[in-house]
Amino acid sequence: MAVEVRLPVARKRVTESVQLDNTRHLVSPGDTITTDTGFMRGHGTYMEDEKLLASVAGVVEHVNKLVCVRALKTRYNGEVGDVVVGRVTEVQQRRWKVDTNSRLDSVLLLSAVNLPGGELRRRSAEDELAMRSYLQEGDLISAEVQAVYSDGALSMHTRSLKYGKLGQGVLVQVSPSLIKRRKTHFHNLPCGASIILGNNGFIWLYPTPEQTEDEAGGFVTNLEPISLTDREVISRLRNCILALAAQQMLLYDTSILYCYEASMTHMIKDILKIEVMEDIVLETRQRLVEQES
Repeated sequence: MAVEVRLPVARKRVTESVQLDNTRHLVSPGDTITTDTGFMRGHGTYMEDEKLLASVAGVVEHVNKLVCVRALKTRYNGEVGDVVVGRVTEVQQRRWKVDTNSRLDSVLLLSAVNLPGGELRRRSAEDELAMRSYLQEGDLISAEVQAVYSDGALSMHTRSLKYGKLGQGVLVQVSPSLIKRRKTHFHNLPCGASIILGNNGFIWLYPTPEQTEDEAGGFVTNLEPISLTDREVISRLRNCILALAAQQMLLYDTSILYCYEASMTHMIKDILKIEVMEDIVLETRQRLVEQES
């Protein structure tokens, strides 16, 4: 049996190797952000002795006169319009409870989903009895945040045909702060796989479907065997995402695709080795810097 032995080596973080022009203002709890009284206090800050202090460790963000601190590692705080990927944890009366990596379970109402076949009518008692045939415990879904309740819980909907029950694929969990907010979070990558970048840190990888089945209403999943080529592409993408997340790089379609291309010279199982991970992430970061400049 072959045994691989690797010695620990002090390595520089990739973020220190490539410097960006816009340096971020990082603070830890108790640090003074500003002594100017003209600023408004936002999330992650508090006032003491006429100074604005940070209550969490993160990045200082300014919106006009509003100052807030975005935590580097935190639970998901939902906003209306966010695309999320979640797992059904409980079936209740006229609603499903969904785990979306937030402080409280999110709610998906029976009235907020498409009926099978796309029927437009009031939900009846028969629909309530058939809820578990639509979605049951353990099912993965993609949805959009419709409202945020006063206690912080999220209300979601799947009325669009691009949302609904997820079929065969791989779920990758990262910190929500690493997901870059974009106009669209559904991407068909040129490498042959598709990706859903949930704002809550749940990323869904699946083979690109050849045709869309609109008549299913988002509840019928394709369970046909996936080819070896597609499985290898998805496995490589999964390892690339974990490598980017380990180096605290923002995740969006361009960064993931650049990392995928940089990893083509390595075997899939070697991508998560420390030295290989740093090489491909450094190359990815350099390409992103060149693109921005």
